[in-house]
Amino acid sequence: MMLILTVIIVDLKIFLWDFYQEDVREPIGSFVGPRSNILNLTFSASNRYLFSGGIDDTIFQYDVSYLGSSRAQISARSPDDTCSLHTDTVRAISCHPSQDEVFLSGSEDGSIIRHDQRENHPSRAQNTLRLKSEITGVQYHPNMEYIFLTSEQSGAVCLRDERMAFGPLSRRSREGIVQVYNTKLTRRGISSLSNPEASSAAFDHDGSRFAVTMLNWYPAIYRISDPHPIAVCTGENKPDGTPVPAEERSYSNSCTMKHGSFGGPGLESDEFYAAGSDDFRGYVWRLPSTAELVNQRQEVSSNDWENQGSAGAETAGKEKKYIPTSISTPLCRLTGHNSIVNTAVFHPHFLHIVTSGVERRIVLHSPTPSSPCTQNLPASPAEVRQLDADGTLDRLTFNQALIGAFTTVGEPGLAEDSSERRTIRMFDHILREEGDLDVFKARRWVESDESSSDVAVDSDSEDDIEF
Repeated sequence: MMLILTVIIVDLKIFLWDFYQEDVREPIGSFVGPRSNILNLTFSASNRYLFSGGIDDTIFQYDVSYLGSSRAQISARSPDDTCSLHTDTVRAISCHPSQDEVFLSGSEDGSIIRHDQRENHPSRAQNTLRLKSEITGVQYHPNMEYIFLTSEQSGAVCLRDERMAFGPLSRRSREGIVQVYNTKLTRRGISSLSNPEASSAAFDHDGSRFAVTMLNWYPAIYRISDPHPIAVCTGENKPDGTPVPAEERSYSNSCTMKHGSFGGPGLESDEFYAAGSDDFRGYVWRLPSTAELVNQRQEVSSNDWENQGSAGAETAGKEKKYIPTSISTPLCRLTGHNSIVNTAVFHPHFLHIVTSGVERRIVLHSPTPSSPCTQNLPASPAEVRQLDADGTLDRLTFNQALIGAFTTVGEPGLAEDSSERRTIRMFDHILREEGDLDVFKARRWVESDESSSDVAVDSDSEDDIEF
């Protein structure tokens, strides 16, 4: 059983929380600047700067090195710097693992920009990598300072070297790619492949493994040196191991941008992975060792593939089919939300997970009622909200949003609970329309599709993988 702390967020401010307080109940300060939904927040290497990016195409930078002063001094603080080089939504910001002044940003405009604030007159062209698809994720490797991971709307996931990706054209090579990861799926009996959107990607703390969140599919676990996934995390079973009944919703990712994370109780390796779901829950899976996952992964020749009785889907290739280990029983399911959960983040030191999503709230989850930063937490609810049998009001609310009859952001004249209910209804309608999409119908792939994953590199591109 998990215990929860719920905090309501009602505007476009960024709130900062001190988890070294004895009983966290309110933020220690706030920051302003964003004009629309905030999609990502990240600290620089030594926590000197806080960066924010989102739908307003702008990156906001805040100097938080002064923390320790009074709360009044950090109330509604404006950004110390802004960057407006992108022309579309900023989907990801990743800070260099050791240099506070260096960070990467990725945008739906198809560009990845390397920012180095130590340069007096940086060349925009030399610090920009333009791809053919929208960028959904960019992540520096936590230990190798020149290496970074990218994910794209096209489904491509690539490991890149910034020494090959940026700089004069004469020094660039293969868009910086040093490894292409297999994300195409195939299913027995279906002639076409699928390339689900890679919605985001996240490294574990030592960079030996990473996870890719896939739209209309499951989180896939990779080891950095292997182009094929070693595991997928599903919600086929309940935490007690019993199958989820057919009429009950379980893990799914069809309707919103999701971000997962690795974590663990201060161990040498991250033992857990957490992610949000369309069924109004967060999920936590315990991951076996990499060696164990690789040993359990099946490799099937193309000749044997059609004769096998196993079910599932696989990433595409021509010589072999790789069937990753299925982690079908989550360690636990996190409740406390009334709508879709988008993000799940582990605290780096405490046994806490924070989740957020469609609602104007964040929820802190703990395995115990008290900890160094929380006291007397209530138990998580056993059940989650179900969709109403009649979706008429949800459909009307969604249609109103389409024609601009109302907005869900920045509504000072409306009661907070009324705005919240309308937002939930709107996403309830989206769930009804898109919540059960088949990835092989929603995202069919043919060889003429162009993306970064089509760049020729030394990898097993002729092999397939089954999930």
